[in-house]
Amino acid sequence: MPFPRRLLNDYETVVLDLHPHWWYFGPSGAAVLAAMFVTSFVRAQIGSGGFETAVSYLGLAAIVVSAAWLCVQVIKWRTTYFVVTSHRLIYREGVVARNGVEIPLERLNNVNFNQSIVERLLGVGDVLIESAGREGQQAFTDISQPEKVQNIIHQAIQNLATGNTGIVSGFAGVADELERLEGLRDRGTLTEAEFREQKRRLLE
Repeated sequence: MPFPRRLLNDYETVVLDLHPHWWYFGPSGAAVLAAMFVTSFVRAQIGSGGFETAVSYLGLAAIVVSAAWLCVQVIKWRTTYFVVTSHRLIYREGVVARNGVEIPLERLNNVNFNQSIVERLLGVGDVLIESAGREGQQAFTDISQPEKVQNIIHQAIQNLATGNTGIVSGFAGVADELERLEGLRDRGTLTEAEFREQKRRLLE
C-alpha cells in the first residue's frame, strides 16, 4: 500500500516509499512457530490420555494468541511508512492511534545507519537522524538497505539545496534508478504520467 498522496504537498515528489523490512515480523512469526513446535513435541512425548487433552488446549491457545499477534503486526506493517520526498522525511505508524514524524530536509544535520552482522546479511538496519531542534538522534528501525537509504537522503538534501527537486538518483547508475522508479509506479506511489516524466528527466 503506497503512502497516501493526499498527505503530500502539490510541489512534492516521492523519492522513497518503504514499509518496514520483513524482519519486522521476526518475533511474532517465531512465536507462532515455537507454539506449534512445542505443542507437537509435548504431545508426542506424553502419548494419549487426559493430560494430552489439556496440553492440546493449552497449545491451541498459545497458537491462537501468537497468530493474533502476527496478524496485528501485519496490519501495523501495512500502516507504517518511511517516506522521503523532495522536501521532507516522513515517518508514520499506527492503525487507530497514529503517530508520526515529519522533518524538513533542510533541517537534517546528519544521517547515519547502524547494522549488526546478522542485520547486514538480511539487508536490514536502523537509520539514525540528527536534525535541528531535536535532542540527540532519532532511530528508525527495520529499514531495508539502510546504506542505500542514507545515500538517497543525502542526495535529496543536495538536490533541494541546488533546486533540483524533480528527481533524485540515490542508486548508482541509470538502470538502478529506473528500477526504483518502476517500483514506485508499481506500488501506486507514482502515476504513469509522473513515471514517464521522471524517466524522461533521468535519461536526459
